[in-house]
Amino acid sequence: MNRWINFCLVGVFALTAFATAQAADDDGWVTIFDGKTFDGWKINETPESWKIEDGCIVANGTRSHIFYVGDEEPFVNFEFKADVMTRPGSNSGIYFHTRYQDDGWPKYGFESQVNISQGDYIKTGSLYQVVNVHYQPAKDNEFWTQHIIVQGKHVIVKINDKVVVDYTEPNGAQPGNDFTRVLDKGTFAFQAHDPGSTAYFKNIKVKRLP
Repeated sequence: MNRWINFCLVGVFALTAFATAQAADDDGWVTIFDGKTFDGWKINETPESWKIEDGCIVANGTRSHIFYVGDEEPFVNFEFKADVMTRPGSNSGIYFHTRYQDDGWPKYGFESQVNISQGDYIKTGSLYQVVNVHYQPAKDNEFWTQHIIVQGKHVIVKINDKVVVDYTEPNGAQPGNDFTRVLDKGTFAFQAHDPGSTAYFKNIKVKRLP
């Protein structure tokens, strides 16, 4: 009986800690990664491409994506922030308005590129193949803040408070037509691109907007 009570208490404390981590601060920001576990996140193919190190989600390995699944309500209008760092020659990405899928490159949503010095000419902050940034707005081996704001058909991406993308989706944009990605709703995901790429993500938070 005592063992059962102790087990239940541990479970209650764990749930309480997770709920506390999900609570919004006074400005409406919610931290969605506790820095210690993958609670609220789901990895698809190749789970060994992910680990947690020094409070960071670390991507390194064969293609894989980790999706935020800690909130059943999809995100439509929001601000999203993460502190990001890459090692030289690395490629990764932050997806938004996406959906969990078991494998493959995400079919839904937009990718905000993470790439300082890898060979792809599309650099950090880009809305991949929608609005491409061709210069390096940050440095490898140093954390930068990647800030994504979506309001209606308008997307702003900032790197260390500098606007690198200001995009308004054209009227009539349809998936699979001239625009393969359209603003809708969904969740967030990070990308493990290849074994030669290492990317770090920490201080991950989101604020819903009207």
